[in-house]
Amino acid sequence: MVGSSFEVQSGLSNGSLANGRTVTLPEMLTLAAEEDSFDPKAVVVKPVPLSMESNLEVRKKKEIVLGRNVHTTCLAVTEPDADDESTGDKEAYMASVLARYRKTLVERTKHHLGYPYNLDFDYGALAQLQHFSINNLGDPFIESNYGVHSRQFEVGVLDWFARLWEIEKTDYWGYITNCGTEGNLHGILVGREVLPDGILYASKESHYSVFKAARMYRMECVKVATLVTGEMDCTDFKTKLLANKDKPAIINVNIGTTVKGAVDDLDLVIQTLEECGFSHNRFYIHCDGALFGLMMPFVQRAPKVSFKKPIGSVSVSGHKFVGCPMPCGVQITRLQHINALSSNVEYLASRDATIMGSRNGHAPIFLWYNLNRKGYKGFQKEVQKCLRNAHYLKDRLREVGISAMLNELSSTVVFERPRDEEFVRRWQLACERNMAHIVVMPNVTTGKLDDFMNELVQGRSIWYKDEKVQPPCLAEDVGIDNCSCALHK
Repeated sequence: MVGSSFEVQSGLSNGSLANGRTVTLPEMLTLAAEEDSFDPKAVVVKPVPLSMESNLEVRKKKEIVLGRNVHTTCLAVTEPDADDESTGDKEAYMASVLARYRKTLVERTKHHLGYPYNLDFDYGALAQLQHFSINNLGDPFIESNYGVHSRQFEVGVLDWFARLWEIEKTDYWGYITNCGTEGNLHGILVGREVLPDGILYASKESHYSVFKAARMYRMECVKVATLVTGEMDCTDFKTKLLANKDKPAIINVNIGTTVKGAVDDLDLVIQTLEECGFSHNRFYIHCDGALFGLMMPFVQRAPKVSFKKPIGSVSVSGHKFVGCPMPCGVQITRLQHINALSSNVEYLASRDATIMGSRNGHAPIFLWYNLNRKGYKGFQKEVQKCLRNAHYLKDRLREVGISAMLNELSSTVVFERPRDEEFVRRWQLACERNMAHIVVMPNVTTGKLDDFMNELVQGRSIWYKDEKVQPPCLAEDVGIDNCSCALHK
């Protein structure tokens, strides 16, 4: 329910949980995951108006805000009539629906700030290819019986990223994935196949797909603490490594965390492994570079992700900074590892070593087109623009007394979560606890940021006009120096 937090009570005979207490929605979800006896069907959700709650109560109860049920706005599919005239009416109806939908996309794009997608692109030249079903079945480097493919584009894109991450053509293997999550699933799977009894280590601020991989592959997973910046705490990492010295280590290294845009220190991770006695054949490192994996090479003084270091794989999303209009990604690993999970498929006359079978053959063409159009120099200019505008936003937030943080190597600005969920939805902000963030992409201009700031300042004058309600404290989330609450400003 928009504008409300939730109080959740069990529908058991006594009207509460077995111990007689009331639980919040996040607690209910935890109980459902951890207690076999918990019955999610016996739950009653009661809205509690925000005006009745203190800021502390909001933090405790409003940690998960679910979106609207799409069935209330879905467009039903109806069977066409046999009559030609009616069919013409149907075509006109569908055209009007699509025209209205396009207007919605234009409006929503104007207020798109919280998710890391570059919406600044023009692929009109590729419209001529939409008439073809292009499917890159099997191994990108092995010809299949299926002839309507784009492997020549796919391998060209992979070679470009191989140069970026410093690995020879003869030493790598990779493919264009359907999304960043698939890149993580594949990278961690390769690590598990190379080190079957390895333990997966990932910072607690890693993308949820990393922990999904652990569940899917039934891997032992150890969560590592993070610094206030969101970066992996290598002191805690060392402690947990030493507690499991008898087992190999599979490590997920974040090149830009989901919420704070933090970059794990790859060199320190490797150094920590070596100090704990892990030789290079007893650890596998997957680098999740979904957003910042393509930005960091163009940031001055930024650490380098390179296969010249003892890493096993790198993945990056193609629909984020690159600006591909459909979800996709790039996954590259060492060729020597891929035989551990590949198998020949007679049906394809090819080899299967990917997560999915059929793969979007259009995505590599879009990536190839944009890489050719922009090149290294073009991406460098866009990275500099994003970082400059991110600092502009952070400074504006701090000037008006709003808690805000920006990691040195990031374009993700973290700030206090707006109190109004309608405002959050209007600007499509991604939120966690008391934090929200804006990911400054090439399509995000200072004008757009000014519009956002004007609305935010106006909104706060309403949300906090009653002095009894104060903006949240973010010291725990972003550090005391970045917090502008009543206690720390």
